[in-house]
Amino acid sequence: MVEIHISDIIPLIGIPGPTNGKTVYNISCPCCDDNPRKKHLNINLQKDVFCCPRCHFSGGVFDLYAYYAGVDRHNVRRLLLERLGLKDSGSQHDGGKRKQEKRTVTQAFQRDIELPLTDIDARHETYTALLSKLSLASDHHENLLSRGLTDDQIQRFGYKTMPVVGYAAIAKQLQSEGHYLAGVPGFYHNKDGSWTLIQEKRGILVPVRDPDGKIQGLQVRRDNIKRGKFRWISSVGKQDGCKAECWTHIVGSPAPTVLLTEGPLKADIINHLTGLTVIAVPGVNSLTHLKEMLEYVQSKGTTRIMTVFDMDYLKNPHVKDGYYNLAAMLAEVGIEYGTYLWDPQYKGLDDYVWHCRQEGTL
Repeated sequence: MVEIHISDIIPLIGIPGPTNGKTVYNISCPCCDDNPRKKHLNINLQKDVFCCPRCHFSGGVFDLYAYYAGVDRHNVRRLLLERLGLKDSGSQHDGGKRKQEKRTVTQAFQRDIELPLTDIDARHETYTALLSKLSLASDHHENLLSRGLTDDQIQRFGYKTMPVVGYAAIAKQLQSEGHYLAGVPGFYHNKDGSWTLIQEKRGILVPVRDPDGKIQGLQVRRDNIKRGKFRWISSVGKQDGCKAECWTHIVGSPAPTVLLTEGPLKADIINHLTGLTVIAVPGVNSLTHLKEMLEYVQSKGTTRIMTVFDMDYLKNPHVKDGYYNLAAMLAEVGIEYGTYLWDPQYKGLDDYVWHCRQEGTL
């Protein structure tokens, strides 16, 4: 039987094709995107499926063609063979094979395809609602106070404790309130087809925010972990799950000089203790979204970036190599940059500044 792929029908239905050789890309959803700049419909050329995480418009090759061409789904294969000038050697069994193809595509789609990331507004609303339903445990509250934060700042930054039970109940409540769960990292469908929240180790949930203060994603600072303490809340690899990206965090309004550090929690503390604007990457080797943030603050008048990574970069070759890559990016953007140093017995600038504040020397 002749196979027909989404790549074959793109010129016929007039949707945008992929760029730079991509096999997975997004276009505007014809069912729910009212703004051409929004692109929620995910096209997967490798697996010949498509899906919108907002309105759930989804299916395979024939479904896509039937919608855009406005024809009966049952006649699509015959019409496409004619338009593409193809002959089907197995046409005498066409009806049975058509049904088999439809089932195969649908099962592969449900089992293998993760949903594309939904827009920042939907993520922010869902994460804000999620955090409003959670509390901050007393040990986490004391930990944050011991690092120099006040009760007001703890509430303003939105830290909460990662729950250890009730994941499906939380997801059900959010969905019943009308919040998007599809395309929001951390949420996925469990085996019985219900939405649930990813199970993660207990720890402090830390919102990672964009320049408008909207929550792009969540990290968890896990309890009693020495290596890999911070993890993204992500449902990568789960049915209808979604991966978290290495978002860049910012706290404070753009200023002529902006600090750059590692980790959103550290950035929040430094901002609170110094009043300075701080950008935070997830790690010195995680610079995926940093360039766009640098270009943003540059457009708002920032002319100088001062890096304030933990002092162990002086002796950690892995961190040191990442710092060189960072320096190259800063030079490419065209922002003047330098590095602040402090007493190395204090690993982070947040630790050092808090010590100075307690000693009355700052």
